[in-house]
Parts: sequence; C-alpha cells; structure tokens
Amino acid sequence: MDDRHAAAIRHSFRTCVAIAAAMLLAGCGAIPPKTLHMQPAADSRPADNTVADWPPKFVQHNFGAFCYSTYGCTIRYGGYSRSEPDEELQISSESIGAKYPGNLDAGYLGVLGFPPPATVRWRSRDGVQHETEVDIGAIFKDHLILHRVPREDIPEGVSILNPDIVLEVNDRTINVYMRAFIPQKNRRFPGTLIAAIVTTSFWPGAERTEFTLSNRHSHRSSSSDVG
Repeated sequence: MDDRHAAAIRHSFRTCVAIAAAMLLAGCGAIPPKTLHMQPAADSRPADNTVADWPPKFVQHNFGAFCYSTYGCTIRYGGYSRSEPDEELQISSESIGAKYPGNLDAGYLGVLGFPPPATVRWRSRDGVQHETEVDIGAIFKDHLILHRVPREDIPEGVSILNPDIVLEVNDRTINVYMRAFIPQKNRRFPGTLIAAIVTTSFWPGAERTEFTLSNRHSHRSSSSDVG
C-alpha cells in the first residue's frame, strides 16, 4: 500500500467518524438518553441537618448506654452491645456527684434510621431480675432534634451534628436521653459561634409536647417485667 492510498483511507475514516458524530448530535434532540430512575426508601429524607427545614430533624443518631446500681446489666441495640459482670454491683449515679447526668454520652456513631427495639436485661440493686425492650424508634418517631434554641439564633447553613441518644439503667429505672449540640449566633461577638448542649430525658408513652431539663419521664421496672 503506497502513501497516497494510506492517506486516502485515513481521510475516509476521519470523514466517517465526523459524519457519525454529527448524526449522533443531531439525534440527541429526538431520542432522549436513557435515565435510571431509583425510588428512595420509604423512610428516606435528605440529611440536611440545617435550619433550612424547620424544626430540625435527624436521619442518623449516635447511641450510648450506661448502667448504675445494677448487676449483670446487658444492653443490645442494633450493632451495639454492652455487658457488665453478673456478680459485680455497678456504682451508683449519686457517687458521680455534680457531673451526672452530664457525663452521659454516645460513642456508637452514625446509626442510620432505627434498629429494632433495644433489649435490656439486668438485676436491680436488690438482686431481682428484670428484662424489657425499649423502642427507640417509637420514642423518636418524628425524628425531631429536641432543643429550646430559637430559630433566629441558629445560623443559616450551619450543620447541626447528629444527636446523641443515651439509654440509662439505674437500679429499677430506665431513662432515655437525647443530647444535642446546637450552634448559635454569638450576639456579643458577631461573626463567631457558640453552642448549646441540651439534654432531655423521657420514656415511651410520655407526653412530648414540652420537655425541660427538670422534666424526666422514666420507666420504673418491677418484678413483673421479667420475661
């Protein structure tokens, strides 16, 4: 094959490619590209975590659990598990002093949605066995981040971190807490931020219209709770 013949073939190939590309571009207006449509999960919602949608809601949460004045306390929630020695009485919350309940936090991070109810099994200080379930999803069915910070005090576009949900077994009583870190505008020093840490406690079935730090809704166990 001589050089002139090879050059003619290359020119012909480039011309074919150019024509094919032109046909493809011309056809784009008539034949729309194939689009993959995916239905979101029934309980999915955008993880915005800002004040754009008020009141603020959460999609993920952190979880923690504590046991006081108990023997053999075992708590399981999704992939979280906590087990205390069966023959060792755990310290009382009173022994912690003023740090309680501010010491309660959540180290199991990024729980998406709500796993099945937490299972709790323990013996109270008097040695009586107890077992119950705590339906975290039922308590927080509206996905609200509980706080008392006015909307106008929260900066636009600043993300609110996932709230902590903490389950506490205290002798015969179970408390459930939410702890939220809420960014706020610093009115004394404009352009800087401060934050409020709000802790709320309650139990399933309690009225949730208004919660304050002094309003605790708890479940007190009796021997009839044993499964």
